[in-house]
Amino acid sequence: MKLLCCHPSGLMYTEIYLRLEPLGVELVAQAARRAGHEVRILDLQVFSHKDYFKALDQWHPDAVCFGLNYLANIPEVIDLAKETKQRLPLSFFFVGGHSASFTAREILEHARGAINCVVRGEAEQIGPLLSAAMDDRKGIGMLPGVVAREEEGPAPKMADDLDALTPAHDLLPKRRKYFIGSLDPSASIEFTRGCPWNCTFCSAWTFYSRSYRKRNVEAIAEELGQLEEPNVFVVDDVAFIDPQHGFAIAQEVEKRKIRKQFYIETRSDVLLRNKEVFEYWKKLGLAYMFVGMEAIDEEELKSFRKGVSVLRSFEALEFARSLGIVVATNIIADPGWDEGHFRRVREWALSVPEIVNISVNTPYPGTENFLSAGNKLSTRDYRVFDIQHAVLPTKMPLRKFYEELVKTQQVLNKKHLGTGILKETAGLAAKLLFKGQTNFVRMLFKFNSVFNAERLLADHQKPVEYKMHLPGSPASVPSLMFFQAPLLPASAPSRQDLTSGAPVPPRRW
Repeated sequence: MKLLCCHPSGLMYTEIYLRLEPLGVELVAQAARRAGHEVRILDLQVFSHKDYFKALDQWHPDAVCFGLNYLANIPEVIDLAKETKQRLPLSFFFVGGHSASFTAREILEHARGAINCVVRGEAEQIGPLLSAAMDDRKGIGMLPGVVAREEEGPAPKMADDLDALTPAHDLLPKRRKYFIGSLDPSASIEFTRGCPWNCTFCSAWTFYSRSYRKRNVEAIAEELGQLEEPNVFVVDDVAFIDPQHGFAIAQEVEKRKIRKQFYIETRSDVLLRNKEVFEYWKKLGLAYMFVGMEAIDEEELKSFRKGVSVLRSFEALEFARSLGIVVATNIIADPGWDEGHFRRVREWALSVPEIVNISVNTPYPGTENFLSAGNKLSTRDYRVFDIQHAVLPTKMPLRKFYEELVKTQQVLNKKHLGTGILKETAGLAAKLLFKGQTNFVRMLFKFNSVFNAERLLADHQKPVEYKMHLPGSPASVPSLMFFQAPLLPASAPSRQDLTSGAPVPPRRW
């Protein structure tokens, strides 16, 4: 069988800050290749729809799959599925990924037969089983995690062995197109999978049933050693929850003399609890760190059930700063904010050296916020569910909200983008341009063309063909979730659980 594995187009922030390799699609591609199939990968973050249709017309794949991690890509993938069926009526078209897992029934309803099935949960194991069943296509909907139009299988199963899963890095064309900030080009890798916390705005913990699993240290180091890129983004939702695992990876990296620059994401409490691990990684090339903060107001932070105080978050930023690492953080703008709230956030963002990103509170399917606020949505257009648009009613007129949002986001532009930062990074920019790497330099001057109130408002005026289902609708699925695995207790793991090295009883493809 010939299988074309695809990632949809990039979202707003991928036009500036980053463009990450589609690691989940690569994992599915490798599983299919191991099962004996001929596989190709096409990433529409880098290629165009014209390239996609060219691949259909010239290669004639028997099956096409799309990784749907982002809600905003659902209409694009549905339209591509319909066109694919026009060109290749006998082809098998299926999708999976994080957002698809929570919207499977409605995706199939919108597709009207153009999508054969949706794979919920981790797709690496089910992919080969699915391809084996494609010949007669009967009973496909009885496979674990598979949802077809007329039938639905049992709950998805977690992958038996993360170490048996390796991405098909070699199948991805134009690898030098991927970057994050000044780490240009950058590859991606997975150390662990899952998150044991239960923040109300996040669906990682519902997707993985609050489980947390770790890859084998030698397997991680082996994959790192094979990556040609000088920079690596670690895709873990929270890096180094288990300090012993983090130390062991670092020791293996040091032993093998692997030289890379790393970008990781973590939590304030994990950073403060496991300082020695982060200090060690700094010596090995840790260059960027994202520390989730979410709010500078204590009551607002409590509403997210983050489990970390604002004071501890400030302490974590100060420690990360002391390591000499470029630190980024995020503040979630609530649609209920007024001008004063935006002004306070701007003043704070200007007072700290960190890269402060502003996103919009968005109730995604799979989150508790969706269950509590989903019926209050001001729009059901999937395309604006990208944490850049307001999808709940705003306290201020929508235009004013976007003007204040963009004005606050401009703090990032003034501090870290444009000609001002180019003066500081002239040497790096020249070095990258000499090597033919233009991603970083291009991003410095694109902010105003991407982030502006008129563009955000215009996105709300586009005709809506596919409307997202509300919580409780017949096509919706329970958001709190869904693997065949025992849930953790309702509270986050204890400090002892997270520092003993014992496994804590996990979005990607």
